[in-house]
Amino acid sequence: MSTTVRTPAGAPAGPPARRPAPRTAFRVRRPGRLAAEAAALVIAAAVAFPLYWMVLSALKPAGEIQSTQARPWTLAPSLDSFRRVFEQQDFARYFLNSLVVAGTVVIASALIAFLAATAVTRFRFRFRTTLLIMFLVAQMVPVEALTIPLFFLMRDFGQLNTLGSLILPHLAFSLPFAIWMLRGFVKAVPDALEEAAYIDGASRTRFLWQILFPLVFPGLVATSVFSFISTWNDFLFAKSFIISDTSQSTLPMALLVFFKPDENDWGGIMAASTVMTIPVLVFFVLVQRRLVSGLGGAVKD
Repeated sequence: MSTTVRTPAGAPAGPPARRPAPRTAFRVRRPGRLAAEAAALVIAAAVAFPLYWMVLSALKPAGEIQSTQARPWTLAPSLDSFRRVFEQQDFARYFLNSLVVAGTVVIASALIAFLAATAVTRFRFRFRTTLLIMFLVAQMVPVEALTIPLFFLMRDFGQLNTLGSLILPHLAFSLPFAIWMLRGFVKAVPDALEEAAYIDGASRTRFLWQILFPLVFPGLVATSVFSFISTWNDFLFAKSFIISDTSQSTLPMALLVFFKPDENDWGGIMAASTVMTIPVLVFFVLVQRRLVSGLGGAVKD
């Protein structure tokens, strides 16, 4: 069947219109992209394998864990290791203490770092550059070198055997990184936006919390992830500052129960480590959308 093309009166007839070429169902990928995706899969598998082995060891019976022939699977999964973990005395108390310490550090460091980053970015004052350099120097000092001075400092303040002895050091160590990171987010917000807000009658406080705070929220999420992971997994400060009152211990201290002089309970250790990892994964899943987002498209002149 032939098709006719109608043209307006007086206009020359052109060639018949061509139909668009059908789209192929599959697109051919470039070799470079395939190689990059394969490399990403290999790296992801290498990173995830320790987590898989940890969960697998927690589910293995005692006989398979102690076997000299390690196998990357189990045909008889058991929850006995998790049962020993949850039957441990004061395990729930340790879990709650870890949540209190990590939650307090995350919230306090985010608020203080946001205000400090705004101050060093938006305001001009003496010793501002010196203050920023001090933040960098504080990041260079290893934690192990400051443990003993911090111990005597907490002892003089009467904070030993309290959750405050864990909150204050972690807050101090997380603030320099958070301030430096948020400083870039605050600096990315144009001054014209602030001037337009003032012209519209917004006060400095309203601009700070209703305009600037939502724009730098992705940076706050990133710093919160860093603060939460470093605080949740802390063992050094918990072991050094919580000496006699075990009711103030955090979750990493619960692992010591499964280390015994004669034989370590590796099933209990792996089960407790799995329980410790779950809150970190849940927290990361909740904030991962904000973590990967930036300021692109959020601010326009």
